[in-house]
Amino acid sequence: MRLTPEELRARKRRNVWIASALVAFIVLVFATTVLRLQQNQAAERGLATAVETSQP
Repeated sequence: MRLTPEELRARKRRNVWIASALVAFIVLVFATTVLRLQQNQAAERGLATAVETSQP
């Protein structure tokens, strides 16, 4: 099967969009993970502070 130059350009363009979408998804997952880790650390520090201040 031999593709025409137009079909090859279309395939390349489609592959670039798929790769871009995959990279965007990876960045989104990474950013979400980092933000959730920061929130959990802040909550843990708040809890530790609350426990320290409540002890006599």
